[in-house]
Amino acid sequence: MFLNLVTTNSSEAMELLDNLIPALVTVVLLYIPPLILATISIIRKRELSVHFIRRERKRAFLGLIVGFASLGAAYLFDGKYELKTDLYPVNVCYNVGLAFQRNAQTQNYDKTSKDFTFHAKPTHATEKREIYVMVIGETSRALNWQLLGYTRETNPELKEQSGLITYSKVLTESNTTHKSVPMLMSGVTACTYDSIYYQKSILTAFKEAGFQTAFFSNQRYNHSFIDFFGKEADTFEFIKEDSLSTDSNPSDSELMSCVTKELAKGADKLLIVLHTYGSHFNYRERYPAKDAYFQPDYPADAEPKFKDNLVNAYDNSVRYTDAFLKRLIVLLEEQHTDAALVYTSDHGEDIFDDSRNLFLHASPVPSYYQLHVPFLVWMSDSYRGTYPTHWATAVANQQKDVSSSSSFFPTMLNLAGIDSPYCEDNLSVVAPSYQMRPRVYLNDHNEPRSLDDLGMRKPDFEMLDQKGIRY
Repeated sequence: MFLNLVTTNSSEAMELLDNLIPALVTVVLLYIPPLILATISIIRKRELSVHFIRRERKRAFLGLIVGFASLGAAYLFDGKYELKTDLYPVNVCYNVGLAFQRNAQTQNYDKTSKDFTFHAKPTHATEKREIYVMVIGETSRALNWQLLGYTRETNPELKEQSGLITYSKVLTESNTTHKSVPMLMSGVTACTYDSIYYQKSILTAFKEAGFQTAFFSNQRYNHSFIDFFGKEADTFEFIKEDSLSTDSNPSDSELMSCVTKELAKGADKLLIVLHTYGSHFNYRERYPAKDAYFQPDYPADAEPKFKDNLVNAYDNSVRYTDAFLKRLIVLLEEQHTDAALVYTSDHGEDIFDDSRNLFLHASPVPSYYQLHVPFLVWMSDSYRGTYPTHWATAVANQQKDVSSSSSFFPTMLNLAGIDSPYCEDNLSVVAPSYQMRPRVYLNDHNEPRSLDDLGMRKPDFEMLDQKGIRY
């Protein structure tokens, strides 16, 4: 979690803190007065009585005995117990050191990755124009998508769209943006995450295969792999960075002009990667006020009593994503050529869904709501005519379990007909050999763990069972 300090931009942090003022005030009232009193006591050199010191020493000694007994029991009954990860404050010191180490590795990425190559080779006909769009959403959970069984009308546009395939049994391998997005943009998965320090992204793979590439983001720099990967593109732009104001909050629809300009260049082979702001909290700021279909969406502070308003605002943001994806598809249809679009979200979100009253994401132990994400594949009429096997296979795999983190990259390469030793075809949803591997999750120490080894609770597994998702 300490890595979040260097991978979360200030505007995003302030946007969240502005809506957590009651919690912040409570923390200040609990901790600041005792600290002030302690400081005054030190300055005035107040001393504790001998009786008090002796009494507390006895209590401390008893506490020490209980602590050592508990430590022994932990080792005895939990074979996976480790001091460095499970015992406070040892784990804090270990995590701080680990965060510094990883940050140093990240800042050295340009050197460790400079000689990397995908050895990518194109297999499609060179004379026909091809366009591929890869859309990475933000904080969008499958539970609130009408296409995936939600009862509210959050996908009025896409539900009528031809050539669209939805996958309902998809989980991400991370509930944090700074880990999930790089996995989506590369061949790195939870099982191979350490290779991220020397591998490059899908943009380089497409460039090696002769494609023109573009990366457009509606998020600010995070000084980590998302930035590094995005800047591999021939054309890249972070539209929030174009504003002189840190309060600038462009909607995802402003990415459309970037896409339109790139299409107008007329490249024969083109990949466009979009990183949206989707449904990130504060939800009401993800869509224009005129598009508030579900109301009331205010007040929507981070409190359980405002859950209904929060869900309304969240659903409005999903509905806005629906319209955004529809506009992208229309743009691609107007090109009258082989084109495909793939969409998924980096992770989901908790919105006070059950008695635990969990909210937001990126918790050390994920919930079902943070893991279950939408995954969509669209192919143009022309593309389906040229590559009917890809369409038939994608439909055949529709009801299978999928890991977005493992399947996004190979699916994109397969759609574009790009061969690479780093592309595992059996993880692509458009490959006849597709086979879901045992599910894993990337924990805070970058270790792949099975879902039943994360500390997830009974309500989470009940939801997975309800959705028919194997784990």
